[in-house]
Amino acid sequence: MSKKELRFNSKTIHGGQQPDKAYGAVMPPIYQTSTYAQSTPGGHKGFEYSRSANPTRTALENALASIENGVYGLAFASGLSAIDAVIKLLEPGDEVVSTNDLYGGSYRLFKQIFEKYGIKFHFIGMQNMDAIEAHINAKTKLIWVETPTNPMMNIIDIKATSALAKKHKLLLAVDNTFATPYLQRPLDLGADIVMHSATKYLGGHSDLVVGALVVKDKELADKLYFIQNASGAVCGPMDSFLTLRGIKTLHVRMQRHCENGEAIANYLNQNPKIEKVYWPGFESHPNHDIAKSQMSGFGGMISFVPKGSSYEEAIKIVEKLEVFTLAESLGGVESLAGHPASMTHASIPKEEREKSGVVDALIRLSVGIEDVDDLIADLEQAIG
Repeated sequence: MSKKELRFNSKTIHGGQQPDKAYGAVMPPIYQTSTYAQSTPGGHKGFEYSRSANPTRTALENALASIENGVYGLAFASGLSAIDAVIKLLEPGDEVVSTNDLYGGSYRLFKQIFEKYGIKFHFIGMQNMDAIEAHINAKTKLIWVETPTNPMMNIIDIKATSALAKKHKLLLAVDNTFATPYLQRPLDLGADIVMHSATKYLGGHSDLVVGALVVKDKELADKLYFIQNASGAVCGPMDSFLTLRGIKTLHVRMQRHCENGEAIANYLNQNPKIEKVYWPGFESHPNHDIAKSQMSGFGGMISFVPKGSSYEEAIKIVEKLEVFTLAESLGGVESLAGHPASMTHASIPKEEREKSGVVDALIRLSVGIEDVDDLIADLEQAIG
């Protein structure tokens, strides 16, 4: 069996990977160098300067392409710099249709950076294809999707959105950070670009900041490689190495994240002191059937609102947690709790936030891989 035919759990370890050419090292070495010796001007072994390419980063980019069933991978200094590169494909006057329930940093980049350069963004609920199509016009060039969304866990139909994008000759980009390719592979569902904050589940250990893009089309890849090199927001060799190491255990970690996430979602849903739980695994969740069809599991991200939707009660809960750590980010082996309104989504105006459900009482959990009974006990004592 060739490495291209491997199943996902094997691809995370072997996909796109070769032993190092110099000494046969099984793990890609950390090529901590900025430049490379040339035998004559232009005579080199594929590497000239590490902004353009570095062997450790190339190994990561090949692994990223493999696990997303893509052809070309690109690694960046952060998830936001990966998004930045996608928007740089556009021209002043172009328009983007985006979900209204997205990561606050993405919203800030779109509104406060790129709108100044004449790119217009429409933020809408994307559960209904007619709503998306109503915002498409001759200037629209890109549809930006997050699914599940951050932090409301809304599910957007990638296959249907892809059909819409193809009908109107638009690019479709999907932020796959929450689901990871373990649960969902957007390129297989028709997306043109898949994006990750690899800082999260791909790295998996809260010890790096990296972004990623994966595509199938060579022309699109060449444009993105040019932007990557010209803008220079690349990840360094150490972060590339750590992300590669994280990817090798992605499948076993995600299995536990999903198991623990399901148990905690059910615990919260049955707790009389909790008003509402957002998790796509519930049959009552809007678009649960789509989640079931495009994902192989429902992940470890959960949001909830305490009874009475009290801001004070939400703050009290997150401050009392002991096993869950109150911190930004998600996707690490350790469980984290966040308060989106004052943390990850503080850059979105309150009025806009609350339209999509991000109320002041909302708490977001990134369920880790600890013993689930310890996690439930911690929530029990914090909720009271």
